[in-house]
Amino acid sequence: MPASTSLFRSDYPGPPNKRQVQTATDLVLPSGTEVFSADTHISVTEDIWYPRFPAVMKERAPRIWCVNGLPTIGIGGKSFLPEPFFAVVEHYGDMPGMSASNIEARMADLDAEGIAAELAFPNELLVLLGYPDLEARELCFRIYNEYIAERQAQAPGRFYAVGVINWWDAKGARTTLSELKALGLRTFWLPLHPGKDADGKPIDYASSAMTPVWEAIEEAGLPVSHHIGEGGGSGYPCQFNAVAVGMVHQVAPFREMFGKYILGGILDRHKSLRIGWFEGGINWVPSAIQDAEYIYASFRHMNNLKIEHDVSYYWQKHMVSSFVVDPLGLELIDRIGIDKVMWSTDYPHNESSFGYSRKSLKQVVDLVGPEVTPQVVGGNVKRFLGI
Repeated sequence: MPASTSLFRSDYPGPPNKRQVQTATDLVLPSGTEVFSADTHISVTEDIWYPRFPAVMKERAPRIWCVNGLPTIGIGGKSFLPEPFFAVVEHYGDMPGMSASNIEARMADLDAEGIAAELAFPNELLVLLGYPDLEARELCFRIYNEYIAERQAQAPGRFYAVGVINWWDAKGARTTLSELKALGLRTFWLPLHPGKDADGKPIDYASSAMTPVWEAIEEAGLPVSHHIGEGGGSGYPCQFNAVAVGMVHQVAPFREMFGKYILGGILDRHKSLRIGWFEGGINWVPSAIQDAEYIYASFRHMNNLKIEHDVSYYWQKHMVSSFVVDPLGLELIDRIGIDKVMWSTDYPHNESSFGYSRKSLKQVVDLVGPEVTPQVVGGNVKRFLGI
């Protein structure tokens, strides 16, 4: 029988801001194991953009303020964030460690969970991935990178932040990548849905028009990070458990981009790219490889590009993926690769392991064995980041 994904079905710990860290477990990690969460999240609660925008652009700067104690982003007092977002965030938004303004509280939460280091993705900043003012959007990202690098410097060797770049034109990509790298950030969030370019045309990552952007990424030598959470469900209402239903959809978003990297020829044209997939688990990987191989072969008479290798080659050479609780994926580890998976806590989200991370880590030990556990719970993400 497969191991249960419901580590707390009979011992539900409650929402994150009500959880008590569980330390009384029989977890035994191999000596010297450094637990490094490959995916956590952090919110900006300070109004960082308006003060740093030039005077001539200040009216185009998003502002940050609090609504019922929770941070939001918008302009003119109108939030960009949808109402359902606040319904989710209220269950962790008041945790001191959630805010980039309180790195000390954040480190205390990690210490309580036995976690030595983390890779932190932005929370509310996600809403600016689609900000239509491209000039202001790029400036927002550059300011965020500066700000979050300052926070990273407060916890050296423990807090690693994910930056954001301009992906819609090559010049901006080079500028933001160069700055990001100089700030000491080691990876960046590239959206799965790139939106439109300066001419209003939909961006196709696999098109020849994007070659200069991919070249800039290759030259920077930084790995690409993709994350779940950019879009909602089908757009149709759901009367019961709407958030949970939406999350079932949200956690499986990678296939289109996976197909573009491989079948769209991106990785044949840009052979030094490294890609990380975050918070979608790892059990999707064998089925995506199988389906891509089958579909590519079945449509050979219609394909207008021949790829150079089997689909599995691209996964093994270029990609890694993170998980929080994924016993099914760990049972398929021989198909995925022990060096291709990265444990994470997803702190402080509702679906995170915060409060029961030791139980999650014990499941890793039980399923893959103590010999390779250090790779899964720390070594692989360090290699991904080059540290």
